Amino acid sequence: MENKHTPSGTSPNVFGKFNYILLVVSVLVIALGYIIMMMDDAPFGFGFLGLTLGPVVSFLGFMLVFVAIFYEKKENTPHTDA
Repeated sequence: MENKHTPSGTSPNVFGKFNYILLVVSVLVIALGYIIMMMDDAPFGFGFLGLTLGPVVSFLGFMLVFVAIFYEKKENTPHTDA
């Protein structure tokens, strides 16, 4: 049987618009973390910005990537009790 939802030869879009927006935001958060690490004035980056704040912000950005990948929009299907 032929699939009526997508034309032949094309695959359905896996991610929605919100997933892509969240993915772009997460890449910006990761970049912000690296920029924060570069802003540290301590020698060899051993200050608060280079050792604590920057890596935490980058880590949160990487976790946001996983959220962007695994997020699925919930469908509003009415639940009926039998």
